[in-house]
Amino acid sequence: MQFKKAKKQFLIDTKASLRDAAFVILPVPYEKTVSYGRGTKNGPSAIITASPQVELWDEEVKAETWRKGIFTAEPVPCSGPEHAFFPRLENTVDALLSSTKAFPLFIGGEHSVTQALLPPFMRRHKRLSILHFDAHADLRPSYQGSRRSHACALYPASRTHRVVQVGIRSVGADEVKFHSAGHVKTHLMHENLDFRKLEREVLRELADTVYITIDVDGFDPSVMPGTGTPQPGGFQWHDAMRLFKAVCANKKVVGADVVEASPVKYSNITELAAAKLIYRLMGYLS
Repeated sequence: MQFKKAKKQFLIDTKASLRDAAFVILPVPYEKTVSYGRGTKNGPSAIITASPQVELWDEEVKAETWRKGIFTAEPVPCSGPEHAFFPRLENTVDALLSSTKAFPLFIGGEHSVTQALLPPFMRRHKRLSILHFDAHADLRPSYQGSRRSHACALYPASRTHRVVQVGIRSVGADEVKFHSAGHVKTHLMHENLDFRKLEREVLRELADTVYITIDVDGFDPSVMPGTGTPQPGGFQWHDAMRLFKAVCANKKVVGADVVEASPVKYSNITELAAAKLIYRLMGYLS
């Protein structure tokens, strides 16, 4: 499978080829099952459009990470029924991982896409664990008649692989039984406001190899207001960055996604913050 370079590149056009880039971005503008606010299908393009407003010199990592090479692929086609789309997306991710050593970052789209993003990583890394940053547990076996709902994003992976959840502050009664059972450890936000302690626990609970899935509603709405189902009391920027930095420094992070950004009319806060988040993650991983 050939991955064509998108016309609009993330941050800056570095002229890097997929073969030479240190990072590859794959936009996945999928939206089918959002249950309240809509617009996640516009998230990837909005984030990429906003990204040139991020300074190339990162003030925290004190480097111009873009010089390592960033390749932005054309967005994944997201038309058609879900029973056809999810296997197609999984095959696309599998082909991407087979064709490059660049670190993959996926931009959604609704969180359901993580169901298709994870299996190629799980096949390659038998002891893969997942850091799930979100306001919602997303552990429902099905929701509103669909196993592919954004409310079920982590359920399939949680049946076989370790999932450590942080930022959680919206839970369905049918999800509670999974919180400390089997492969899942859920850190409810209001019970884990000592972020240094939380960091130590998360590092202990994750395996050595980690995939990070970030729903932007894991942040407080003051940080990421543009999302479909915002919840009060989320992570502030620096608290979240300390956690991500610790995981990137102490674990082998093999992939990440940033999902559920939904652009707000007359505001560009969320897409710009999400672009900075993605660039910051690249810096932590360099």
